Amino acid sequence: MAFQQPIDFRDESEALYATLAPLSDADFARPTQFKGWTIHDVVSHLHVWNWAADLSLADPERFADFRNKLLGAIAGGRRIRDAALYLAMTERFLAADPKKRVAWAGPDMSVRSSITARLMETWAHSQEVYDTLGRECAHTDRLKNIADLGVRTFGWAYVNRGRPVPAEVPYVRLTAPSGAVWEWNEPSAPNRVEGSAVDFCKVVTQTRNVADTALRVAGPVAEDWMTIVQCFAGPPEDPPAPGTRFVRRLPS
Repeated sequence: MAFQQPIDFRDESEALYATLAPLSDADFARPTQFKGWTIHDVVSHLHVWNWAADLSLADPERFADFRNKLLGAIAGGRRIRDAALYLAMTERFLAADPKKRVAWAGPDMSVRSSITARLMETWAHSQEVYDTLGRECAHTDRLKNIADLGVRTFGWAYVNRGRPVPAEVPYVRLTAPSGAVWEWNEPSAPNRVEGSAVDFCKVVTQTRNVADTALRVAGPVAEDWMTIVQCFAGPPEDPPAPGTRFVRRLPS
């Protein structure tokens, strides 16, 4: 039976593609609020890593070669605007065993985790595009994949910084775009994070500082977690400073 995450990845990619399709060359050259990357840089980054995830599923030996040449491949940075790799990629992931292990730049992961990570990256980097274009994207309950990843990487945020993992895991209660309520961990916990799933996902993917959201954060552990939260792999990254990531107001 097919699992849902590849379909969610495809739909999130389609939403971004629909936003990108009418853009001009000048639009693609516009810098975003993320490290000065242009919209073109964002799209190229997503394409390269989608291609890598697809290759890790289809051909582990070629993926190993790609991984060894990764820096050169990124430095080559050809412009990619019309490639719809994600469509064929979705079909390959749907046909795969979600529990199968695939190689990655870091530790191996399951097929399900691999495509969930691509969904998360697509949504997170899409925020840079939407912010730059002065738009709010139409959020859906696909966000539950990202919210769940944000909760499950609580310990990772501390281990990644060489810090001890707190014994108490905060309770998380979020309102989905549909109005559904999503909950994780023990409701009686004094440490808790509550509010919009959109806000929570923006914080765990570091597209917003928690101070720029309406999340309600209570307890020293929860407060600390929100300052270092990081649901993606790689070395420790700090969240953006308050007020530095926002939907730009464009002249009418």
